[in-house]
Amino acid sequence: MKTFGFAGWSGSGKTTLIEKLLPLLVARGLRVSLIKHAHHSFDVDHPGKDSYRHRHAGATEVLVTSSRRWVLMHELRGAREPSFEEQIRHFSPCDLLIVEGYKYAPIPKLEVWRAETGEGLLHPNDPHIVAVAIPLLSEVKIDITLPLLDLNAPPVIATFILDYLKLA
Repeated sequence: MKTFGFAGWSGSGKTTLIEKLLPLLVARGLRVSLIKHAHHSFDVDHPGKDSYRHRHAGATEVLVTSSRRWVLMHELRGAREPSFEEQIRHFSPCDLLIVEGYKYAPIPKLEVWRAETGEGLLHPNDPHIVAVAIPLLSEVKIDITLPLLDLNAPPVIATFILDYLKLA
């Protein structure tokens, strides 16, 4: 399983880019999975649903399954958050695992950057960033030695990733 990450500050466009890349990668015959790390509390089910009620009643894990999908929810209940390496062991085999939100994972990453976030670039401090994607129509000029990709050209970014990982 090849792994490739997307790093960037909140509001830089990581999720939107990944959403555009997924159908392009799948259309090339790849089985693609994704792991997203959230820095805040989140919920995948809602009050009133059986799974919600069971979790809130004290179940550590609740698996919901149907003929179309299944999801396993695990409550940490005060235990430490599993590491990135521990989390990826939960995945079924795939060609490509896309990672969003593990900024400091030691995997090849594309930095997604927009001046509008008001934040600086991550890549000078992260040796695992292999390229930077920005809106190339931007008036902002940045001085980097890494490949610079057009954030608004998902097919070009998909090709870069596949070439980089030797999946093309």
